Amino acid sequence: MKNKEAYENILELIGNTPLIKLNKISKEFKGTYFTKFEGFNPGHSNKDRIALFILNEAEKSGIIKQGDTIIETTSGNTGFSLAMVSLLKGYKCVLAVSSKASKDKINMIKSLGAKIYVCPSNVAPDDSRSYYQVAKRLNGEIQNSVYINQYFNELNVKAHYLSTGPEIWSQTDGKITHLIACSGTGGTISGIGKYLKEKNKNIKIIGVDAYGSILKKYHETGEIDKNEIHSYRIEGMGKSIIPSATDFEIIDKFVKVSDSESAHMARNITLNEGIFVGYTSGAAMQAAKQLNDEGEFNNKSYIVVVFADHGSRYLSKIYSDEWMNNQGFYDSTFYQSNSNTINYI
Repeated sequence: MKNKEAYENILELIGNTPLIKLNKISKEFKGTYFTKFEGFNPGHSNKDRIALFILNEAEKSGIIKQGDTIIETTSGNTGFSLAMVSLLKGYKCVLAVSSKASKDKINMIKSLGAKIYVCPSNVAPDDSRSYYQVAKRLNGEIQNSVYINQYFNELNVKAHYLSTGPEIWSQTDGKITHLIACSGTGGTISGIGKYLKEKNKNIKIIGVDAYGSILKKYHETGEIDKNEIHSYRIEGMGKSIIPSATDFEIIDKFVKVSDSESAHMARNITLNEGIFVGYTSGAAMQAAKQLNDEGEFNNKSYIVVVFADHGSRYLSKIYSDEWMNNQGFYDSTFYQSNSNTINYI
C-alpha cells in the first residue's frame, strides 16, 4: 500500500520499487536506460517479493502454520528475505547458505535469528555437502518443516509475474524495448519476461549469465555441458543445474559477463549514479555495455536493467579494495582516481 501515514509492519513496504533513469554510466551508449532498483525493498533485494508471496500462498493452502520451520537453499538474499518474513509471521527459519555468500549477508541473516548451515559452493549439486542436499536432509530431519526450493518452485516466477512485471510496464508507459536481468533461479527474469511478452511480444528479454555457469549454452543448445562448470565469484546468478523456475522460451538471449568487469561496473554505478548496488547489478549493467558495443540498441531503444540488490551486502567483497586486489581485480586507473578518498589525521 502507498501513501500511508503508518504501516502495520515492514512487509507492507515490499514491492512498488522505483524506476530510476541512468545518466552518467550509460551516456556513451545508444538508447535510454533505466534501472528497476530492487534495493528499495525493505530487505534490500528482489527476493523479498518471492519470500512474502510464497509464504502467503503456503498459508492460504494450509501447508504451513505458526511455529513451523521454513527451510531454503540460498546464496544470501532469499535467505535474508525468508528470515525477515518468517520472523514477522511466526515461523522458524533454517538456511543452507552457499559459502560464496559474503560475510555481510551471513551476518545480516544471523541478526534475524535464522539458523545457518554454510555449505561449500565448489561441490557438485548431488554432493551430500552441497546446499541443495543439506536443505533436503534438514527438511527430512526437522518435523513440521517446509522446503521452499526456489529453483523448482513455480511461485518464484508467479511472484514477479504478478508484481515486478506490471510495475515495469506501468512505470515505462509500455515504452520498454529491452529487459536485462541476471538469471540464477530464473524466477525474476521469467516472471517479468512472461508479463512483458504478453503485453508486447517484441520486447527483448535478455538474461545475464556467469562464466562457469551452464545457462547460456543450455539456452542455445538444449544440452548441459559439464565442461563449462567452474567456480566463479559473482553471487546470486548462474547455475550448475537447470532450474525449472527458468522459462528459457521467454528469454531471447543470454550474455556472459566476467567476475572482474561486473565488480568494477558495480563500483562505477555507485560512483557515477549514487545508487549503491550489489554484484549482480554490476553484472547486469556490464551486459548492457557489451550489448551496446555489439550494436544491439539504437537511439529509440528503451532499456530497463534490473538492479537486484543493495551494495551493503558486499562491503567485504567488491567494495573492499583488499578483496578486489586479492582476487586479481586490481585496476590501476580506477584505484588511482579514488586513492585519496580516505585521509587519516
